[in-house]
Amino acid sequence: MVIEVREYDPAWPALAEAAAGELRAALPGVLLELEHIGSTSVPGLAAKPIIDLMASVPALDAVTAREDALLALGYRRLDTGMTGRLFYPRDDATGRRTHHLHVVTADTWDTRNERLLRDHLRAHPDAAGRYGALKRDLATRTDDSDAYTRAKTALVQELVDAARAHRGLPSVSVWE
Repeated sequence: MVIEVREYDPAWPALAEAAAGELRAALPGVLLELEHIGSTSVPGLAAKPIIDLMASVPALDAVTAREDALLALGYRRLDTGMTGRLFYPRDDATGRRTHHLHVVTADTWDTRNERLLRDHLRAHPDAAGRYGALKRDLATRTDDSDAYTRAKTALVQELVDAARAHRGLPSVSVWE
């Protein structure tokens, strides 16, 4: 599988907002918070063209009870082995992955590494530049998605640690 890392596309925020609107309409009253996360949410950052969204809910079973609504939008649950999180990828008609929906409980929302990393990269263009350069380089050297992700870990951990320290939070592993 070729790992495609593209230069930032200014259409990504609008695609995220459209997907968020569909999710809010499909799950009225279920999602407490819903935000665009991941590299496509950081202006100027190179990224795989997959829109990542993260939602908070009072309890995960509020979403599992409504999975029919997610399935109707093309989201299907994938068991990742991560505790305290639901993960729903969405593919287009050709089978190309276009979206990820991460669902977490509201009590963990403020300390989620993905949100902290996004905010850190938005506030520190030099860090975003380092991250983008690493991703572009790795995409030319591997076609293994797991190897690509693992090769980013040291830098992601460094950046998340900086983001957490800035907010007075302890360091935690970026691997759940």
